[in-house]
Amino acid sequence: MTRSRVLAWSILVVLIVGAGWIWWHRVPATAQQVESLPLKDHRAPDFTLETVDGGTVALSDLRGQPVVLNFWATWCPPCRAEMPELQAAYDLYSSGGLVVLGVNQGETQAQVQAYRQELGLTFPIALDRQYQASERYAVNSLPTTFFIDREGIIRTIVVGQMNAALLKENLKNIYP
Repeated sequence: MTRSRVLAWSILVVLIVGAGWIWWHRVPATAQQVESLPLKDHRAPDFTLETVDGGTVALSDLRGQPVVLNFWATWCPPCRAEMPELQAAYDLYSSGGLVVLGVNQGETQAQVQAYRQELGLTFPIALDRQYQASERYAVNSLPTTFFIDREGIIRTIVVGQMNAALLKENLKNIYP
């Protein structure tokens, strides 16, 4: 055999062995991983968090009601700017079953309670101290809001600050 042929066969063997190694060590996507992604027109991932009032809230317990799920923090100016709109929607539609659920990222109960009182917020607020729900929802930017219908399906995802018109338009997707 010539040198060039030995080299060609050696390269071919290395490529086959390398491809086999990659295939054998790949990370398979499981059904649970796929289900937990926060995708539009897919079921909203469940979570259970402590509320600012000392209770707990599980998203699955809200099934049957339309939910505006808003991730925010006290240090976030766009979050502060949209809070009056979220409160107004809660005041207007909560008697018809709409749930506005604020999820605070990583702050203490005292910080969130003071902020809540300062802004006059009355909708439920959950504390995501360990970022468990935020990670599950792949929240990388604040505020981020998920509009979830009565069946628990995400109908719209809004990243960034909402104004009254944007909030009202997205409520049409989940609230009659």
